[in-house]
Amino acid sequence: MSQSAAQRSLDLVVTSVATQLMAANAATSVQVSQEVLADLVAYLGVDVSFLRYNDHAIRASRLVAEWPVRPGVPDPDPLALVYFADADPVFAQSEHGKKPMVFRPEPATDDYQKRIEEGRAIPATSMAAAPLVSGDVTTGVLGFVKFGDREWSPEELNALEAIASLFAQVQARVQAEEQLRYLAEHDDLTGLHNRRALLAHLDARLAEGQPGPVSALFFDLDRLKAINDYLGHTAGDWFIRVLAERLRRGAEGSNLIARLGGDEFVVVPTRPMDAESAEALAYQLQSTLRERVSIDGEMLTRTVSIGVALGMPGQDTTSDLLRRADQAVLTAKNSGGNKVAVFTDDMSMRSEFRNDIELHLQSVIENGALLLHYLPEVDMRSGEILAAEALVRWQHPTRGLLSPESFIGVAESINLAGELGRWVMRSACAEFAGWQSRGVGGDIVLRLNVSPVQLVTDGFVESVAGIMAEFGLAHNSVCLEITESVVVQDIETTRITLAGLKEAGVQVAIDDFGTGYSALSHLKSLPVDTLKIDKGFVRELGSDPGDLAIVRAVIALAEAFGLELVAEGVETEAAALTLLRHGCHRAQGFLLSRPIPGAALESLLAKGRIPLQFSASGRL
Repeated sequence: MSQSAAQRSLDLVVTSVATQLMAANAATSVQVSQEVLADLVAYLGVDVSFLRYNDHAIRASRLVAEWPVRPGVPDPDPLALVYFADADPVFAQSEHGKKPMVFRPEPATDDYQKRIEEGRAIPATSMAAAPLVSGDVTTGVLGFVKFGDREWSPEELNALEAIASLFAQVQARVQAEEQLRYLAEHDDLTGLHNRRALLAHLDARLAEGQPGPVSALFFDLDRLKAINDYLGHTAGDWFIRVLAERLRRGAEGSNLIARLGGDEFVVVPTRPMDAESAEALAYQLQSTLRERVSIDGEMLTRTVSIGVALGMPGQDTTSDLLRRADQAVLTAKNSGGNKVAVFTDDMSMRSEFRNDIELHLQSVIENGALLLHYLPEVDMRSGEILAAEALVRWQHPTRGLLSPESFIGVAESINLAGELGRWVMRSACAEFAGWQSRGVGGDIVLRLNVSPVQLVTDGFVESVAGIMAEFGLAHNSVCLEITESVVVQDIETTRITLAGLKEAGVQVAIDDFGTGYSALSHLKSLPVDTLKIDKGFVRELGSDPGDLAIVRAVIALAEAFGLELVAEGVETEAAALTLLRHGCHRAQGFLLSRPIPGAALESLLAKGRIPLQFSASGRL
């Protein structure tokens, strides 16, 4: 073949290689590279070809593709990974070489010949090696080996250089794809998998026919905000990175670990795991994460709440599993944090109920599905009705009549407590004024519960005074009840608000009194009219000496400060008689009356008293 014909033939080969490699991507690059090597081996009349990539981070050459594929590859394969520091001079030149190299059988290449003989069990060889170059960096090498000796023409070496350049482009493209895929599937801050990777993994694990059960451990750090507030978000990020690394070490193996964002992580054990084993793993990892972290000279630690849930392949979806794990971790956090909770069906029912409440509460306040019941406050000596406590109810279309315990907490969590409280106040005052206009209830007090949000809201005093004026209610005919814990949350704001309410002619009662005695030191400086003994101390009166001691102390306290005293939760005759014997005659509870609708209370008010179901003759 003439020189020009040989050149044209080489040009066609380069063009063919370019066409084949153009379609290669991260998923197909090894297979396509192997097919190209096979064609080149046949064209060049050589026996072996290989493609190797340089890993400069560890200073090594890594085998990517070869043709023909060696049968019975040794383990470990001496050609799979060759460290440049340990390499023979031939391999060593491929670390930074920039131009094609030719090696022929001679003493200078004895080490290389020995390595090839060990890897392929072949005799002396000759080789042409073209480096893969990207910019100023040698990224790999493309090699062709002939058993025995072979001459390489300048035209062939030029063609090999061009082909190596094409392989370098594929290598760069594949690395870019892999980097994009890594970034798409990993969290920037910690290097753990992200939500996208987690969802894809769980989708595959929960597919029909896969082994199960599949467990998920949902981690939520308790009060990371304190670190962010105290040391800044940079310190918070460092704390998360340290904990992520501890989680990675603690859950080592084939477990998938993902960061969902913020301070939330998920661990998915790769092997099927029952609830007991998953819970044990959760406790083990919780212990690992509890170790202190050094940040800016501070030794800090945070507890972690963990929710554990299981899913069955072919039955449960990824969203089912993660929702259960999320419900479990919320249960752990709501129990005070630093807990491990395993998902139960009861959690699901509570979560479904709460979601129902949260989604519909706003519209319920607006569309009239709320109503009021009233719990009478009675003089246990005579049955006379002294006051009535307004209690909101929700007439739910499918769940029936809901008590405030079902939705007040939700209202507070979604910032609807103020709006709900205003509805209760306006509605109760309007109904109260209606009774008085019809000649009943003129001597009783309307008691209204006030949330902590309402108490610290600007303009609250003016709002209450305005509603009383709107419905023409007399001074001291309305009493607002606040819980004992609210009194000390923000004592200065509370003191100002209560003083304003007192000036507006509103009475104030401390509800659930005795649960902590936290308000004792403030009683003398707060304009309080009434103490209400918490029902927890009243239910067992007559049988529990400890409860009696607390109740007697509260009674003495009320007398010392000149305050009205009301006992809540009177449900037994023994409790009623015990209270009477010790000087507390105002009470409310199921023994006296259950909460009743406004119309029923109006009828009772017209009668003036409630028939007592017990004899009060035993009082002192």
